[in-house]
Amino acid sequence: MADAYNFSSSEYRRSIMIQSIIRLVVCIIITIICLFPIYILIINSTRTTSEIIDQGVSLLPGGSLIDNFKTLNDPNVANGTYVRSFQLWVGYGNSLLIAVSSTILTVFFSGMTAYGLTVYDFKLKGASTTFILAVMMIPTQVVSTGLLQFMVQIHLNDNYLPIILPAVAAPQVVFYMLQYMKSSFPIDIVEAARIDGCNEWRTFLQISLPILKPAFAVQAIFAFVSSWNNYYTPSMLLISSKPEQRTMPMMVTYVLNNDKLTNFGVNYLVVALSIIPVVIVYLCLSKFIVKGVALGAVKG
Repeated sequence: MADAYNFSSSEYRRSIMIQSIIRLVVCIIITIICLFPIYILIINSTRTTSEIIDQGVSLLPGGSLIDNFKTLNDPNVANGTYVRSFQLWVGYGNSLLIAVSSTILTVFFSGMTAYGLTVYDFKLKGASTTFILAVMMIPTQVVSTGLLQFMVQIHLNDNYLPIILPAVAAPQVVFYMLQYMKSSFPIDIVEAARIDGCNEWRTFLQISLPILKPAFAVQAIFAFVSSWNNYYTPSMLLISSKPEQRTMPMMVTYVLNNDKLTNFGVNYLVVALSIIPVVIVYLCLSKFIVKGVALGAVKG
């Protein structure tokens, strides 16, 4: 009997070990698949056009990174086409201003809306949630023409405000925050704070906000990436397309669509430079994603 128990126990441990190894291998393969395009992007930004065309895909970096960067900033190349189209620090500044402002507004007001729908009971609570979900189904392109006409009428075209302020109403973020709060937010702590005499505003900022930090961080990543990569809205509202107003996606598009000079190494370098802030933001906030997933698993 003891031998049978030991045999089954050892078989069970072996089965668990095999499953763990399989999961690890699958995770490694998925990681390689996800990171390989970014790796090739970085490698190609260090190569010349002839190397990219003749040699194809290469896993080893080239030696033309500095030359590509000089070409990007050389006013004598094709009459300064690159210099006029791509101004790195101007693009970073404009995109960071829009992305950071939009992210703060999106996360804060969406979190506050989801908090209100979770904590408070009122007659139109169900209707409000349904309305938010209905708005989420409407694509931005459907209302873009009316938004542009309205901005032109009130003279807010060629301005960052109509790009930043609509971030206050983000139904997708409200929906995800609402689902997170329903599954993981302890409402009892809000009631305890009320009994202790804490007002509603202080309860949200000092008690609820720290508890919801993982959810806020995850949505901040998504909101920042979405705003940073947004080409459609800025290109529509910034009608004059002044070089000093262009965002990073607009500048990247101008370089990639340049028909006067084609330099694949420079094109890859421009794209690589444009994703650096996104990578930095993700690395800074990624730990909260793990915390959020772990908390959801425990609650589940």
